[in-house]
Amino acid sequence: MRDYILADNQDITKAGMLFLLKGVKEVNMILEADNKMELIKALRAYPEAIVILDYTLTDFAGVEELIVLQERFKEARWILFSDELSIDFLRQVILSGDAFSVVMKDSAKEEIISAIQCNIRNERYICNHTSNLLLSSGKPQKVVEEHHLTATEKLILKEIALSKTTKEIAAERNLSFHTVNSHRKNIFRKLEVNSVHEAMKYAMRAGIVDLAEYYI
Repeated sequence: MRDYILADNQDITKAGMLFLLKGVKEVNMILEADNKMELIKALRAYPEAIVILDYTLTDFAGVEELIVLQERFKEARWILFSDELSIDFLRQVILSGDAFSVVMKDSAKEEIISAIQCNIRNERYICNHTSNLLLSSGKPQKVVEEHHLTATEKLILKEIALSKTTKEIAAERNLSFHTVNSHRKNIFRKLEVNSVHEAMKYAMRAGIVDLAEYYI
């Protein structure tokens, strides 16, 4: 059984989603949140809930704030359910980890139900419209300044951008924890960044990360 939080201030949308959720057997509690503070309050009470969020109708300051909230409540699942989301926004949330699913409000009922069912199983779901949108957008253009990263540093930056820990990267590349950590520090120093999210932004702008591998 799963708890749900509907974070959307459109009454008709909430009514439609409530109708769909009634047909899902694994529903326990359904809460509603009209703004960010109500959403945080609901997540504190139900930290493993599935959040169905219209980001465009809530008062988040930016995508980074949303990603930080997801990291704060790591056990929650997120279904982004909106009329329209920018390509840059989609790239950032999808690359931040597999907690975010995306389905549009004009998606077929079957796709919306599929998104719900996938999240019950802790799996990500990306609707066809979003997949096609990201594929047709191509790779982001490379930034002018390359910051002189070595080939190894670019490979490790890609792993960092995909939310892998230093320990995971070391194990996958048969390197010591200390070696990967040293590369990580050098990367952050060269890029003049202080967080994984800032490093992730650079990796996307520079085309170091191939988006198509991760949302299909």
